[in-house]
Amino acid sequence: MSTTESDEQPGGPTPDTPDWGAVQASPDFQELRRRLRGFVFPVTAGFLAWYLLYVLLATFATDFMATPVLGNINLGLILGLLQFVSTFAITVVYIRYADRVLDPLSSKLRGEIEGTR
Repeated sequence: MSTTESDEQPGGPTPDTPDWGAVQASPDFQELRRRLRGFVFPVTAGFLAWYLLYVLLATFATDFMATPVLGNINLGLILGLLQFVSTFAITVVYIRYADRVLDPLSSKLRGEIEGTR
């Protein structure tokens, strides 16, 4: 019988099953959530504002977006391509943030849950 099957048996959790309510209430877990939300919410709001600005410009400022920059390349095309660039930039920034700020705390929590620390 696998560990998963034994956890699903009636009679409650096994002695080695973590108390997930206690884990979620721990100061370290709360700090991890605060750090994650402190990054994700502002960056998401900023990206959505940037995307909305692009859509609004494309809709209501067509002459502005049609401004030639280099040959047949206009401002609208450049701003559209910058949407992709900003997506990749956000990914890189998040990976660095997670490596530096989130991963050490999540590793500590994992060690405490698994009993290795």
